[in-house]
Amino acid sequence: MPNTKSAIRRVQKTNLQTSINKIRKSKYKAVIKQMSNYIALGKTKEAREFLPKFHSQLMKIAKTGVISKKTASRKISRITKRIQNSKK
Repeated sequence: MPNTKSAIRRVQKTNLQTSINKIRKSKYKAVIKQMSNYIALGKTKEAREFLPKFHSQLMKIAKTGVISKKTASRKISRITKRIQNSKK
């Protein structure tokens, strides 16, 4: 239990930031899942249309530090590669 005023404020700030990070991580997982569903179902047209939004969402989440920028870039690269190979 926090004893000082500053410790109480830190706990409140930590709880707020934790909830924000959970929301961001949830958005990240939802976007990945949506794109994977498009690819799995063979909907390449929808996947191509969704790609810019997918890229944008991942970079927004990476910019805040919830996931690393390298992880976001790797996901984008692999998904783009899967889309390109699925049309063949």
